[in-house]
Amino acid sequence: MAPTSERPTAALVPLQVGVPGWVAPADDRRPTPAWALVALGVLSSTALLAACWVADHVHADATLQTAARFLHLVSLVVGLGSVLAVDWFALLWVLGRRRLPEVLRTACTLQVPIWLGLAGLVVTGLFLRPDLESPLTLLKLGLVLAITLNGLYAHWLGQRLDGYRDGRVPRPLRIRSAVAASVSQLGWWGASLIGFLNSQS
Repeated sequence: MAPTSERPTAALVPLQVGVPGWVAPADDRRPTPAWALVALGVLSSTALLAACWVADHVHADATLQTAARFLHLVSLVVGLGSVLAVDWFALLWVLGRRRLPEVLRTACTLQVPIWLGLAGLVVTGLFLRPDLESPLTLLKLGLVLAITLNGLYAHWLGQRLDGYRDGRVPRPLRIRSAVAASVSQLGWWGASLIGFLNSQS
């Protein structure tokens, strides 16, 4: 495919952490209301707190822990792998080797495995006896929350990016996209690193 003339700087499209069910405006659907995204943010934060409480009261045996550890790794591969795939397409867009509509379609397609991976990490983590008094564990939980809330923000950004499929993306929107993508990468890789360090202790 011929490269485009538009080469926005560092605007890795943030839809890698978008909300499942996002569709292009070609379907003539209205953007998600801000109140709905705020409500989802509150619900997500509450769910994560509830997961911490449950994890502190669940006592899994060795067999269940082994299964949970395997599924935890699978969830990481699915989630982070999908994030990296979207970011690769976005990087090609930055280099002028992909068009924005292609990146948006890819991001939309991979939203479900990304969110399934994130949900899988939270659910399987319930059975891995996380040390909730450990600063590293608390930092990991904070990163997971940041990934989730950033995903809702990225959904909002993605719907606005879609309005510039055939034109130049405004600089403020490109900067916001780059920030959201950076938060996503730092969150996923940071949580993965902490999980690895905790598994060695």
